[in-house]
Amino acid sequence: MTTSPDEGEGKEGPVIRDKRRIDPETGKVRERANKSSPAPEAPDDGGDAVTDEEVTSLRTQLAERLADLQRLKAEYDNYRKRVERDRVAVREQALGQVLSELFPVLDDIGRARDHDELVGGFKSVAESLEAVTGKLGLERYGEKGEPFDPTVHEALMHAYSKDVDETSVMDVLQPGYRIGERILRPARVAVAEPDPDAGDETPGDSGDAPGDDAE
Repeated sequence: MTTSPDEGEGKEGPVIRDKRRIDPETGKVRERANKSSPAPEAPDDGGDAVTDEEVTSLRTQLAERLADLQRLKAEYDNYRKRVERDRVAVREQALGQVLSELFPVLDDIGRARDHDELVGGFKSVAESLEAVTGKLGLERYGEKGEPFDPTVHEALMHAYSKDVDETSVMDVLQPGYRIGERILRPARVAVAEPDPDAGDETPGDSGDAPGDDAE
């Protein structure tokens, strides 16, 4: 048994601690005083549990973040679509400027074909040129008999006819060209409208009335 002062002596004398490992009374080995004791169990009163208010707040924040992500995605999709439209428009504009320089040549080819003059080597070159411009997206349009459309046709001549039921193309003076929905040159045409006097004629107007020859 040893004597160990505990931060000085008290009023009743020094504090004596028995540090012997074997208990002289029981003869058993004593447990060390510095042996770690088990951690106290967490209280079952739910002191650390998440409250309903915190759950609601977390759900609200999650919904806001999700809405932000959806808005950003929509903005990005719109931006990507605008970029794609602008890219296609710029391409069509540049291509249209180049192909417009070939319109006189294409017109000559068309006139030669209409007069059966597209023969020999000239025919081969003409067909190759038309094939190349077609691959680039150039489309020729304008046919006799089709309905007149002021958005794609340019009327240079006008007449009335009892042979049509609506304003129609009677002759194509110069074909039109377009790339997709972009009109590079409108078709220049002669149009005819229904004759407003066609339904006014009645039988017998041009002949003699019955009994005119009788005296």
